[in-house]
Amino acid sequence: MASIYIPQLTKAPQQTETVEIDTHLPDLETLTPVHGTVTVSHRGNFLEVSGQAETIVTLSCDRCLQQYNYRLKVNTSEIILLQEPVEEEYGDEEHEILYEDLTESLPPNGYFSPTEWLYEQLCLELPQRQLCDRACKGIPVQDVPAEPAETIDYRWASLESLRHYLSNN
Repeated sequence: MASIYIPQLTKAPQQTETVEIDTHLPDLETLTPVHGTVTVSHRGNFLEVSGQAETIVTLSCDRCLQQYNYRLKVNTSEIILLQEPVEEEYGDEEHEILYEDLTESLPPNGYFSPTEWLYEQLCLELPQRQLCDRACKGIPVQDVPAEPAETIDYRWASLESLRHYLSNN
């Protein structure tokens, strides 16, 4: 899927472009194609991006290690600032990170990739704790027969009987 040239958005109707997505994303392994839409609106000094999509992924349960299918849905929006990247060199010294530095930004004459943005949003929606079922008990542990408390080497049986005799007297 082609990236959107940001200055071209200003010439689009209502400065908005909607992209229909019905494909497999290259870096996300899914059973079904990702199906949804991404809407990008140019608002002067920022982009307003919203998207809805869904697909099915195969996950491995953290408790029992079995694979299960999970419906991955995303319905989100984001503001992306349009500003030239600031080249700052910090070196080894400490520096303060401002709240404004924690926002996404793109160059005003750059490109916006709807598939890359949607990939990031889907990855954020993957569950941190992957369980096939809330009642999953994990890998079944089989009862191991208890070993005798002490195994006697019969070559030392005479010495063991002497020790036993001495401890009783």
